[in-house]
Amino acid sequence: MVAIRKVHESKRPPFDEWLDSLSLSDECKHKLRVVSDTPEILLVGQEMVEILHELHMDDETLQASFVYPYCQTHELTEEQIEAQFGAGIQKLITGVRRMDAIKSLHTRANSTRKNDEEQIDNVRRMLLAMVEDVRAVVIKLAERICALQQVKNQDEETRVLVARECANIYAPLANRLGIGQLKWELEDLSFRYLRPETYMQIANLLDERRTDRQQYIADFVEELQAALDEQNIKAKVYGRPKHIYSIWKKMQKKHLSFEQLFDIRAVRIIADRLQDCYGALGVVHSNWQHIPREFDDYIATPKPNGYQSIHTVTLGKEDKTIEIQIRTAQMHQDAELGVAAHWRYKEGTSSSRSGYEERINWLRKILLWQEEVAESGDLVEELRSQVFDDRVYVFTPKGDVVDLPLGSTPLDFAYYIHSNVGHRCIGAKVGGRIVPFTYELRTGDQIDILTGKQLNPSRDWMHPGLGYVHSSRARAKIHTYFKKQDRDKNLAAGKEIFERELQKAGIESRDISEACSRYNMNTADDLYAAIGAGDIRLMQVVNYLQQLHAPPAEIDPRIKPKKPQSNKFKKDTVVVEGVGNLMTLIAGCCQPLPGESIQGYITQGRGVSVHREDCDQLSHLLELHPEREIDVDWASNISASFQTYVQVFCSDRDGLLRDITTVLANEKVGLLGVNSASDVKSGLARISLRLELKDLSGLSRVMSRIEGIKGVAMIQRTDN
Repeated sequence: MVAIRKVHESKRPPFDEWLDSLSLSDECKHKLRVVSDTPEILLVGQEMVEILHELHMDDETLQASFVYPYCQTHELTEEQIEAQFGAGIQKLITGVRRMDAIKSLHTRANSTRKNDEEQIDNVRRMLLAMVEDVRAVVIKLAERICALQQVKNQDEETRVLVARECANIYAPLANRLGIGQLKWELEDLSFRYLRPETYMQIANLLDERRTDRQQYIADFVEELQAALDEQNIKAKVYGRPKHIYSIWKKMQKKHLSFEQLFDIRAVRIIADRLQDCYGALGVVHSNWQHIPREFDDYIATPKPNGYQSIHTVTLGKEDKTIEIQIRTAQMHQDAELGVAAHWRYKEGTSSSRSGYEERINWLRKILLWQEEVAESGDLVEELRSQVFDDRVYVFTPKGDVVDLPLGSTPLDFAYYIHSNVGHRCIGAKVGGRIVPFTYELRTGDQIDILTGKQLNPSRDWMHPGLGYVHSSRARAKIHTYFKKQDRDKNLAAGKEIFERELQKAGIESRDISEACSRYNMNTADDLYAAIGAGDIRLMQVVNYLQQLHAPPAEIDPRIKPKKPQSNKFKKDTVVVEGVGNLMTLIAGCCQPLPGESIQGYITQGRGVSVHREDCDQLSHLLELHPEREIDVDWASNISASFQTYVQVFCSDRDGLLRDITTVLANEKVGLLGVNSASDVKSGLARISLRLELKDLSGLSRVMSRIEGIKGVAMIQRTDN
């Protein structure tokens, strides 16, 4: 049911009386009294304050929630807010406004790719704001409840749009953050607009039986409380409110009528201690018959959002079912308030370490929440790849969030902080443990950069094959540093590393006049100096010379295709559960790579074919012969290479294929075949590549770097 607050009452108390009824500090009350009293805006601000006051939020959050509607309607500017309320309130409101980017998860109409990229950038900033101060999320959830109340008298289209956004985006977010008090209200209000007839039908059924049900519950509560007291179990028993959306959802899920529901009659036991929870459970099951299939212990196994409680269903008088929830007071507070119960980390009362752990916890919840968002269009897939799969979210020692590309290293992090931090970096710690410069950062890592007194970047850091830096930002800063060094030093260093790479590549000729001409250099010394300064990438020159000296091939004079690999796996590549020495072969329909989830299918005479778990062909085969399914997994040490196909969609230009093959050479990926088609009128081209590589991470890295090539619009993996 929807909560009724003071601002909804027909005879609302005067503003000052309403303000005095809240347990706020005198300073907070004084600041709220000086705000404009525009009636419509004031009502929204009051309701937001009431919602958050019920969550026991701090004065700063309540002030920000009260002022937010004035900011949205431009009654107050950001400068006025900072002047009247302080920088902390202004920053919190900015975080709330960034939450508007959530709309990108739900709606977009006829948007261009450029608009998508802008939306994705907005969502990324929103996520960072959510992690930096979770109070912004709670304020936004309260504002959405007010928005649902405000559209009550609007046209149906407006009501449905707001309700669908809240049901698909904000209610799952409240659930993921464990704020049950707001989750239920968002769901019930949205449900009232999305299915008005069903809502009213269930509401009427609840009202018709309310008196009898309340008396029945009151009698049961009294009886149960007496039984607990008799066993000296310190706990209180209460009737539990029911929510219309949850009733309807259970009716749909279990295909039950209203009369068949177990939890129309519901009570809650709040125990003093954990052991009292299980003691109370024993009392319940000893005195009333319970339904075994309706028992859940979320204390022993909490839900993903941290929810803890014991759920059981018993038969009371007249064999009527009663749902009972058993939890401690702390579990109850966490279930109703979720992360809102832990906002105090902002006050600095906890150590930086505990604050950091809280942020990690919230970050995980937010990353899981985005997986729950449904019906959000193609943009969700774009977000998963560009906001989550393609990014890592790491932390400074103080707990600040840093957003970096996937594959970033400690040096990328150091250069993100400041150029001089990167230049003076001599080591790095992740979680208090020393790691090498080539360590790939993971979401949730806390990085501490060790610095020396002198600037000492290495030219090797720019070498793409060594894996010291991943981001173009870090590489550009290193390049700028060396460009400023003396020409003589650049020349000597460039000549040394160039000759070393020529030797590795097996190129005997020392005549690099072709390379000088290709890169517009007058002399070899100019080329050496440019390489040493980082103006020209070393591997570009080496690859160019390799192509000049390579023998002609059938497909392209610059490419020598390798012999296609057999579809059979090398020994010890795949482990078949419970079976030894069984022949396995890669499925040509989906071409799985190490790192992907796989499943086996027992063929007739060809051993086990190994498919991607999401392979359509595998699903079809298992529908016909489910008994042939067998569990398989990748072996721990795989030395084999695997084939896969990708398609590159790009603008047709000179040198594009050369740039793609350069990336493949740098990543040590074999090119087994290439096919291209171009449209002269549109200037667009499609290039199909057959690659040989080690695993899924190698494919992701290659695709990411090819996508960064000028003119490439999109790259995607294909089955053939």
